[in-house]
Amino acid sequence: MGFATLHSPTFMADFIRQSGGYAVIDGGLATELERHGADLNDPLWSATCLIHSPDLIRRVHLDYLEAGASIIITASYQATIQGFEAKGLSREEAEVLLRRSVEIACEARDIYHERCAKGTCLEQRPILVAASVGSYGAYLADGSEYSGHYGAAVTLETLKDFHRRRVQVLAESGADLIAFETIPNKLEAKAYAELLDEENIKIPAWFSFTSLDGINVVSGDSLIECASIADSCKQVVAVGINCTPPRFIHGLILLIQKVTTKPVVIYPNSGETYDGVRKEWVKSSGVQDGDFVSYVSKWREAGASLFGGCCRTSPHTIRAISMTLSSYLQ
Repeated sequence: MGFATLHSPTFMADFIRQSGGYAVIDGGLATELERHGADLNDPLWSATCLIHSPDLIRRVHLDYLEAGASIIITASYQATIQGFEAKGLSREEAEVLLRRSVEIACEARDIYHERCAKGTCLEQRPILVAASVGSYGAYLADGSEYSGHYGAAVTLETLKDFHRRRVQVLAESGADLIAFETIPNKLEAKAYAELLDEENIKIPAWFSFTSLDGINVVSGDSLIECASIADSCKQVVAVGINCTPPRFIHGLILLIQKVTTKPVVIYPNSGETYDGVRKEWVKSSGVQDGDFVSYVSKWREAGASLFGGCCRTSPHTIRAISMTLSSYLQ
């Protein structure tokens, strides 16, 4: 752990350089947990496995490492203290589970490195563990993470108070960085930036936003304004997009680069649409792995340097991305 100097503005750029000029992120966690038999029909979603199936989480992390991922994201996206308390757990138990999400990912990394030492892995390479922080809307589990519309009662202070302790715990749990994911609006981006500063968080972070139109984040706020908030935060070492249809990514990369020189991280979904009312993915313009990765070279040429997948992507997707990037740079 602790790949680079904490608070170093070149943390991610150094990692990318030592990784060969690009880095591969893992893919969808919930999709794989369900494929292995987990029942995620719960407000905690994938975080329910922290309680019931931690070994399954470790297995999925290892699958992504074997597929070529250099950054694995913890199962804490929907793991909130408030959410665990709603299930009857104490605050102390909730904090233990948050820490456990990081420990499981670190254990998977250790197992992978042990396999490499025995000559039974794909390749020995630097690997980072990113502690996931999902939005306030993810906790609500009402689909608002895909709209960014929380209502007038939710203020900047509301969001900071909601996220504060979770961010503190994850920052002190042994992760290499924090991944603030699927950020749906400017208000939450500002809340995260202020929290990182106010709490003097000692590990770096990335901010990744989500878009449905290729111009704005899902709330309708300007992506350029949101990315500017990320650029101004000294702890943020990469800025990008996740859980967004692949067809929008190229233009979004170009927009982000108008306001930041920080590395651009992209990990789209499959292109399907999530129905927040029915709580299911609707097959629409979803793409197959081969089609998905056909975009990757274009994203690389546009300036992105961190690539992975989000909802409905798999180790097959990540393996194809890794092979495509390897071929691109040869």
